[in-house]
Amino acid sequence: MSAAHPERSEDVESPSTDSGVPEAVDWANLPQPVRERITELAAEALGKLPVVDIPRQLRPVARFAPAKRAKLGGPALLATMTESTRFRTAVIEWLREHRYDVLDANAEDSVAAATAAVLLGESSASTRLRLVARNAEETTLRAERDAAVARAQRLEAEVERLREELAHAQEAVGLAREERQAEVDKLRGRLREQGVTLRQAKDALEQARADADRAGGEQAEELASLRAQLERERQRVATERARARRAEDDAEVARQSAREAREADEVRLALLVDTIEGATAGLRRELSLGRSGPRPADTVRGAHATPDTGGRVTDPAALERLLSLPTVHLIVDGYNVSKTGYPELALADQRDRLVGQLGALAARTSTEVTVVFDGAGVISVPTAASRGVRVLFSDKGVQADDVIRSLVAAEPGGRPVVVATSDKAVVDSVRRKGAHPVPSAVLLSRLGRV
Repeated sequence: MSAAHPERSEDVESPSTDSGVPEAVDWANLPQPVRERITELAAEALGKLPVVDIPRQLRPVARFAPAKRAKLGGPALLATMTESTRFRTAVIEWLREHRYDVLDANAEDSVAAATAAVLLGESSASTRLRLVARNAEETTLRAERDAAVARAQRLEAEVERLREELAHAQEAVGLAREERQAEVDKLRGRLREQGVTLRQAKDALEQARADADRAGGEQAEELASLRAQLERERQRVATERARARRAEDDAEVARQSAREAREADEVRLALLVDTIEGATAGLRRELSLGRSGPRPADTVRGAHATPDTGGRVTDPAALERLLSLPTVHLIVDGYNVSKTGYPELALADQRDRLVGQLGALAARTSTEVTVVFDGAGVISVPTAASRGVRVLFSDKGVQADDVIRSLVAAEPGGRPVVVATSDKAVVDSVRRKGAHPVPSAVLLSRLGRV
């Protein structure tokens, strides 16, 4: 073996540095690429060495397949190369004979050159190992830098996407605010119109009362005149009985005519008052106005009246009657209804289906419809909803139930409000505020006929 490569053998046996003393190599802290290279070469030589040259702890490794020898027995091979000079010498001798190309300490590949220098014990081994370690560190730093750049690019793209979503969300909020303002203006106009109508009815009632007072005064004057005339006629009775009888008859006829006229006027006045009171009562019912003042029964102590709360709706027919009321407002607990009707769908599909059905209901009944969903977990808020349906998502940290309660509280007293939910806490709270709770199943039954 030494005759085939005399120069290399001489180099291995007589390593030296510029100072004449080779620097010791720390086998325990070899760079990872060099450790892997030495392990691969030792694994290759292990399968070809005589049994006597193989330490006892490596003989099971020698029986591994060549492809698995370095992978499974790597730690044992490297430890034996570090601790056993005999085994290391045997591996080097086998490499000189069969793989002399891997013992070229001047190879262009820094890992191959450092591996050869370590195995041959050359003085440049430590220098070459530091070069390999520095190259490995630079490679790691470059990889980390590239990863950081890629991560920064991904974050920039994500920031841009979030900016676009924020712009869409702000646009949707603006549209919703404009729609709500338009609806508020519309309701204010209707309230003004109804106020004008009420004032006109009050003026008509006052006019009727004035007419009734005037008619009563005229009747009293007429009656007094008739009585005076009767008195004069009685004075003449003494001189002429016949004339007195005729005067008496005339007076009786006059009294009868006066009574009939007065009764006719009273009937007409009562009819007018009843008509005005009916119109006023109708306006009170439509505007949900209370009575004008307390009644005697209101002053009795020892008892109290139950609060005026909304009635619970239990069937589609009752819901249909409520939806036919003028200016009715239907508020829907979104996920409570959609999870009851179609739980097999994804949440986004549930929202789309429910909003579509509510849009069809609003188109047919002219009902104001508002559906409220929990905003938690919603990545992208839709920019548009079905025509005629107001879609709301609760803000972060706010539950949809609280939004529904706020919507009910914001409505003016007397306006019919229907809340579709099966949440008992929401049902109890909205009923106390005068709303009509409807179970989710009842609303779904009505939506199934749209």
